[in-house]
This record gives sequence, structure tokens and C-alpha cells, in this order.
Amino acid sequence: MTALHLRAVVLPGAEHRDVWITGGRISLEPVPDATTVFDGGYVLPGLVDAHCHVGIGPQGPVDLDEAAVQAEADRDAGTLLIRDCGAPIDTRPLQEREDLPRIIRAGKHLARPKRYIPYLADQLEHEEQLPAAVAEQAEYGDGWVKLVGDWIDRSVGDLAPLWSDDVLAEAIAAAHARGARVTAHVFGEDALPGLLAAGIDCIEHGTGLTDETVAMMAERGTALVPTLVNIENFPSFASAAVKYPDYAAHMTALYERGDRTVAKAIEAGVPVYAGTDAGGGIAHGVLVDEVQALHRVGMSTEQAIGAASWSAREWLGWSDLRHGAAADLVCYDDDPRKDLNALRNPRRIVLRGRVVG
Repeated sequence: MTALHLRAVVLPGAEHRDVWITGGRISLEPVPDATTVFDGGYVLPGLVDAHCHVGIGPQGPVDLDEAAVQAEADRDAGTLLIRDCGAPIDTRPLQEREDLPRIIRAGKHLARPKRYIPYLADQLEHEEQLPAAVAEQAEYGDGWVKLVGDWIDRSVGDLAPLWSDDVLAEAIAAAHARGARVTAHVFGEDALPGLLAAGIDCIEHGTGLTDETVAMMAERGTALVPTLVNIENFPSFASAAVKYPDYAAHMTALYERGDRTVAKAIEAGVPVYAGTDAGGGIAHGVLVDEVQALHRVGMSTEQAIGAASWSAREWLGWSDLRHGAAADLVCYDDDPRKDLNALRNPRRIVLRGRVVG
């Protein structure tokens, strides 16, 4: 593997310095005969999409070839680390490709019959099966398990929790005992107290957060990945639900206060990270849209960048561009802290110590 050299302002910290890459790792000490691949501009630790579905298309599961195309779209936009938030196909072969982003797999969604998108989840006939199913997915995945926390219950015509509090506590304990963390899809309000009390590690979407549940998350350090670019679809979800007026009204209300809800979480100190929910109705490669949305609701530009780079990497167990770290980085001509649109134009992408863009 050819040794590489970069000279740039390295974020975070804004220090102008030389960086070398050898053996797929960052070196802050000179490496002889390194090839300079970037000189001037700004360098970020590889971007992170903390809620992404490589393997899901608009019609449901896709084959591995299409999943690879999705991953390439994310990579070309600077996303070099993906926290898969549930996939119906086995994407482990993609992890073996050195030209694709690193993928942290969460296995399959866990839901109840008729309480999630068809074909995307393991549907458990009885909620008492959840702890064993969580244990199985914890062994299958890469340290994360994905629950469906709420979904429309057609018998009541609105969002409702899928699991009782005692079953959640047992299930999350089963994951933790195996070294895995648990996250949950949650749109509404009612599922959140039980999930948080059970010790869940992350909430996806979180549009139903209240002052009380925000305070619980802040106190416990529970992360939030709000997927603001997906929340923009709530009006279409509501307009399509003509048979369920209560659900439609609820989704509309959640959408209308969505920005304020996330802003409250940020202000309270809840750890918030950038995720697009790409797959299905969201295109891959739109992470910058989510970064800009986080800035819109109250993050500084540097906080919003960190939520999709160094802060998210640390949360997921990956480091920034320190000596010895994995050489995953993105280079830009312009300072993204001054204009987030700079993130749309990577000049150079290095993944696993190799130039891939």
C-alpha cells in the first residue's frame, strides 16, 4: 500500500499540519517517500451516517449489487462510516469490500405482526419472544439491535407502543449482557417512557419527545438520531392515512413541532447525531442535508459537522485523525465551518488508507 501525505487544516481543532498515511493508519510522524494527495484546504475525519439502511429500496429489500450502489452513493458524498439501522438482507459481504464505507450492522428490525413495514422486520407473534430475539440479533449484528418502538395500531387508529415495559427491560438487559446496544424507531410520545426506563441506548426520530422524556434522555446520556430529512415526509404520511384521521392529525402535529422538539433536546444536552434514514423513501448520499437541518434547529456549524464526523465516530467507537487512527478522511477546498455547503464538494476521499475519490 502506497504511503500518502496531506497538508491541511485538520478538524476538529483547526490545526494546520502535515498528516501521513501508512498501512491504513494515520501517522503524525513523517513517512519517507509518501505521495502528496492533498495540499491546502481542510480535512475531516470520515463522515458518519448514524441511521442508514443499505439494503432497502423503495420497494423493499434489494440484492447485494444494488446495496453496493447505495453504499457507493454514500461514500462519494463523504460518508465513510454507516450505522446500519436495520436491514432485511445480509450485508456482511459488503463489509469485505475495501472501497465501500465501513458498516456497523444492527441486524433485522424487531416488530409485531402488522406493526411495521412489510418484509423489513422479524415479526414476533408474542411479545414474550422479544428478549430471545434481541439476544439472537445481538449475536448476529455488530453491537447494535433495532426495535420498532411504536407504529400505527389499526385497532385504535393511531400510533401505539409495541412492547410492554417489563418485556423491554428484559430484552434490553439481554442485549447489554452480550455487549450490544439497543435503539428504537419511535415517532410518538407513549412508547418513550418505557424504552428509556428500560435503559435503551438511542432513540431514532424522537418526534414525540416531551420535556419530561428529554430530561430523562439528558440525565441518562441516551442518544438521539432525529433523521430530520425523513421527518419532512410526515405530511405525506398523514395525507395518505385517510382511513385513520387520528393518526393523520397526530403525524401532522408531530411534524409541526419537530424542529422545536429537536432543539429542546440539543439545548438540554442530549447527545444528537446525524442520520438520514436513507433507504426506502430517502435517497442515499444526502447526509449534508441532515447536517444543515441540525444547524437549522440550533446546532452551531461546528457542532453539526461533529454530529456527522468526529463526535459520531467517537460515539460508535471510532477515533478522529489522531496518530494511529484508521485513515478514513475527507478533504475540502473550503472551510465547512463557514459554509456547510462546502461539505457537498469533497476534493479527496481516503478510505482505509486508499484514495477512493
